[in-house]
Amino acid sequence: MKRVDDFRLKFGKKEFVPIMVGGMGVDISTAELALEAARLGGIGHISDAMVPDVSDRRFDTSFVKDKTKFYKYNLDNSDKSSIKFDLGVLADATRRHVDATMQAKRGEGLVFVNCMEKLTMNAPRETLTVRMASALDAGIDGITLSAGLHLGSFGLIADHPRFRDAKLGIIVSSVRALQLFLRKNAKLNRLPDYVIVEGPLAGGHLGFGMDWAQYDLATIMAEIVQYMKTEQLDIPVIAAGGIFTGSDAVSFLEHGAAGVQVATRFTVAKECGLPDKVKQEYFRASEDDIVVNTISPTGYPMRMLKNTPAIGSGIRPGCESYGYLLDGNGNCAYITAYNREVALHPDAKTISVMDKTCLCTHMRNYNCWTCGHYTYRLKDTTRRLPDGTYENLTAEHIFKDYQFSVDNKIALPD
Repeated sequence: MKRVDDFRLKFGKKEFVPIMVGGMGVDISTAELALEAARLGGIGHISDAMVPDVSDRRFDTSFVKDKTKFYKYNLDNSDKSSIKFDLGVLADATRRHVDATMQAKRGEGLVFVNCMEKLTMNAPRETLTVRMASALDAGIDGITLSAGLHLGSFGLIADHPRFRDAKLGIIVSSVRALQLFLRKNAKLNRLPDYVIVEGPLAGGHLGFGMDWAQYDLATIMAEIVQYMKTEQLDIPVIAAGGIFTGSDAVSFLEHGAAGVQVATRFTVAKECGLPDKVKQEYFRASEDDIVVNTISPTGYPMRMLKNTPAIGSGIRPGCESYGYLLDGNGNCAYITAYNREVALHPDAKTISVMDKTCLCTHMRNYNCWTCGHYTYRLKDTTRRLPDGTYENLTAEHIFKDYQFSVDNKIALPD
């Protein structure tokens, strides 16, 4: 019976344990978590979601405080179009986060940064360019382009000295999305170094509509693997979404996947950035506690725990401090929904907004409990303690369980 360790993910002549830990933001996939994956010979991700705030926490900078102070005059204004990010600050924060992570890297693995296209920041093209270029400047091993099709993202860094040196990958949920990306980028003569195929059971934002349950990862993977063979494209394909055991991973590796991306089980790792009290919510969750809804202002469905504080919250939009989802005109679906409810209830001290949420503020405060479909199985991966809580696991324990387990077994902590 094969184990994940019987396979290797190959980038050129270099080989890695075919386990990639997904890039969960905001700072849920911490540097510590990514570094453990790299130390063990796999690939870890950090996320550049809200990186100025991550820098403030990690390096005691004051980027968010300074931005809030600068735009204080606009706090009570329903129009947020004047709010812009200082590109120099954005570059500084990104370089700090990436450089410190790369300086601490040990082992033979890699560290990538997860870069979300939907962080439009009232200047989509400019801010995305700075985030990617600054990560390359700081020595990141690779960039995974997520939360969108990124049809023009390669072109934004085509002149960077590391454009053909660093690993560049994309996340897709269909063979059509992959074909579209390859067609749009053909003139650059630069193929992705890897393609992550994310199925409908993944955590957080989904690359599907509310009909997500009609799709399955195995079918999508088979279509994309066959497409690669037909087109004679030697691009590693990584399976992601709902891979809960080492045996799950082996099944995909035996059917053409070069590796697997996993995240849900690492949400309860000691190195994960979620507060311990939130990790316990994940442990306690039942299958009925997990929902897919449309409250994200991005327009994508999002999977989360149904008792997440972000659902129904009517907090004032935090764009002066954050504003990561402002589109190119300074708009956001939550601002529209919030302003609507304020107009309907002009005398109310507090309001509820059910159809959208202030994703920036709630993600920053760990009050948007996004999760994978199999989160309800986390309680079966650990021990329940005498006080009723569940024991957190080390990233090394989880990684090695994926790497060496067989027969769908999960190793409990010693």
